[in-house]
Amino acid sequence: MTPEKRPFSHNLSYYEDMHLVVAKTRLSENVVRLDVSAPRIAEVRQPGQFVIVRLGEGAERIPLTIADADSDAGTLTLVIQAVGKSTKDLTSLEVGDSITDIAGPLGHPTELITSGRALCIGGGVGTAVVHPIAQELFSRGVDVMSVIGGRARDFVIFENELFRFGDVIVCTDDGSYGKKGLVTSVAQDILANSEIDIVYTAGPVPMMRAVANLTRPFGVKTIVSLNPVMVDGTGMCGGCRVSVGGQTLFACVDGPEFDGHEVDFEMLMDRLTTYRTAEKQSLNPNCQSRHASVSTHLP
Repeated sequence: MTPEKRPFSHNLSYYEDMHLVVAKTRLSENVVRLDVSAPRIAEVRQPGQFVIVRLGEGAERIPLTIADADSDAGTLTLVIQAVGKSTKDLTSLEVGDSITDIAGPLGHPTELITSGRALCIGGGVGTAVVHPIAQELFSRGVDVMSVIGGRARDFVIFENELFRFGDVIVCTDDGSYGKKGLVTSVAQDILANSEIDIVYTAGPVPMMRAVANLTRPFGVKTIVSLNPVMVDGTGMCGGCRVSVGGQTLFACVDGPEFDGHEVDFEMLMDRLTTYRTAEKQSLNPNCQSRHASVSTHLP
């Protein structure tokens, strides 16, 4: 009997297996792909949206981007980078384990064009964020090209998945795979020699800032995903406060995607340092805090 067909029960333990892990793939040293059962969310999710995940009773609530979904199978794909204790706990799950709570979809869907050419730029786990965007653009008939990067070959993810929707160029910092160098170098050549209508980018904040600075002289609209600064995903904590076009907004409820040319990246990068000490403390077995692993959860 599938979880959504179970009769109501006041016994909460009755629902502990509602979100089963049905598949697990280790994508790199500290990045794991989990396919989990969440049929209602899988049916309605849109590119750019995320979910709030709580592993179990008393666990931290973590925002995670929906990297893919299968409405027929009723599953979501979550790509998790182990940063603090809570994300390490999630990446340690195995097939057959369960997640107590998955809430969503949350956030505004991606602003998608319906014709023309789009350039998707992903760095590290951010490649999983641009994947559903490229997928939906392709289904609309948009010509999609992707540029993705990682520190080395082992850190490049979702190359084959993106290749289904158009050309993919891979970059690595050490040259161990694809082109040696940064994604911005390849993107600059593409922008200089091709007609690009819009750029979508997700990854480390310095990379997204570099992409926005690169596209500004070309006058190409650039959508950045500011999910790396989200904490509780509801707008209550204020941890994801950002300045966009001179306005104070919240990445979780007003985004997570914004016009990269209007984002104050200096303020954003400063905010990213807020929880680094807490994250390190959360990995200490003697640390008593349950809520220390709170930044850079999303891919």
